[in-house]
Amino acid sequence: MKAGIVGLPNVGKSTLFNCLSNAKAQSANFPFCTIEPNIGVVNVPDARLEKLESLVNPEKVIPATVEIVDIAGLVKGASKGEGLGNQFLGNIRETDAILHVLRCFDNDNIVHVDGSVDPVRDKETIDMELQLKDLESVDKKLDKVKRAAKTGNKEAQKEEAVLLKLKEGLEAGQSVRAIELSPEERTEFAKPLQLITDKPVMYVCNVDEGAADSGNAYVENVRAAVANENAEVIFLAVGTEADITELETFEERQLFLEDLGLSEPGSAKLIRGAYRLLNLETYFTAGVKEVRAWTIPVGATAPQAAGVIHTDFEKGFIRAEVISYDDYVAYGSEAKVKEAGKMRVEGKDYIVKDGDVMHFRFNV
Repeated sequence: MKAGIVGLPNVGKSTLFNCLSNAKAQSANFPFCTIEPNIGVVNVPDARLEKLESLVNPEKVIPATVEIVDIAGLVKGASKGEGLGNQFLGNIRETDAILHVLRCFDNDNIVHVDGSVDPVRDKETIDMELQLKDLESVDKKLDKVKRAAKTGNKEAQKEEAVLLKLKEGLEAGQSVRAIELSPEERTEFAKPLQLITDKPVMYVCNVDEGAADSGNAYVENVRAAVANENAEVIFLAVGTEADITELETFEERQLFLEDLGLSEPGSAKLIRGAYRLLNLETYFTAGVKEVRAWTIPVGATAPQAAGVIHTDFEKGFIRAEVISYDDYVAYGSEAKVKEAGKMRVEGKDYIVKDGDVMHFRFNV
């Protein structure tokens, strides 16, 4: 599962990617600095993992991770191949969620491709290109389905009705995620098309240092513009975050954050947001060898969670021994949780909860 960072050229995408991944992707003050997408595997900050480490004192600690992709800047006409349009749209189609970076700061030294700062206009520029590409996909599918619908095929007629709704919405400037469809219509007919504007999105407002703790008018304009999209909006000062990552010690970084009125880097908030956006959650295994966070889709069963460790665990699943994170912390150790009768034994139908501490029994 991976989230793609998108936006116009020069809005701070590659600088943000560097902050998140320390991968040092090239970033500079000219369009199309990023051509091939850069991919970074980013640790998900989780205070629960640190707490478990302090209780168990393991030999090693392994956090959950999320994959972030830095994709080339998009310009007007991308859906028709302008700039790096076709490449950009191909790269974004391969991601599972979108982190849309918007420039929400004034700085005459940094070129804006449209000559002025207006994040809502920038958002609409990218939305339109993505919608045009989706419209192309819907039209192609509609041509095929119409032929089958004319023969009286009931399933094709249902699909045609949904495709016409999508076409009408896209032509009216709506992203697919904002078009009203029933859950069944979305699952059966929209999802298989893998439309770009159906992907979950988070808007990342890149502000200047002075707005790092409270945002600014640009951010409020973005919030108002996306109110009907069911999308998260966060803001962070990307340039400042880059300065923080260059500091050598944890203490220096904390002092810098305190001066800005922040309790943690904005990038930590963004990574956790990307994790939620991808519909992921975490369970833990805790022992003296290692304390580890494991990533699963929300709604995973105990055998599916076991399969993330090894496919044999899922095939031969017998049961899961489960401790809630809160109970683990309250009692301080696995042994004391057992003594208090707070360890549960769960079977194949158990839906894993975020934060569960688990052991699996299996037989292959």
